[in-house]
Amino acid sequence: QVQLVESVGGLVQAGGSLRLSCAASGSFSSVNAMGWYRRFPGKQRELVATITSINTNYADSVTGRFTISRDNAKNTVTLQMNSLKPEDTAVYYCNVVSRVGGLTYVSWGQGTQVTVSS
Repeated sequence: QVQLVESVGGLVQAGGSLRLSCAASGSFSSVNAMGWYRRFPGKQRELVATITSINTNYADSVTGRFTISRDNAKNTVTLQMNSLKPEDTAVYYCNVVSRVGGLTYVSWGQGTQVTVSS
């Protein structure tokens, strides 16, 4: 079992910044990848950014504005969001891919609302 605890999102004006963090805990032998996804109303969840031990990956819409980082010792992942736009308004979800024994698990956070006002 992997538990994910996300920080609270919030309301920010366009052009502002916000930081999201997520901490993973539980019984897992390793964390393969960590990331953030978001869901717009009426849409499916989409990738924002992911990070592994060797690379990072960003959606085109956030490249240059968002930065993902992780602390392996603490099993945390952070999403620094700068130059926020109203179209970034969504529910953001933390995602962790972990190994437990010989199995791979995909875990999701509860989601946190980010609202960017124009």
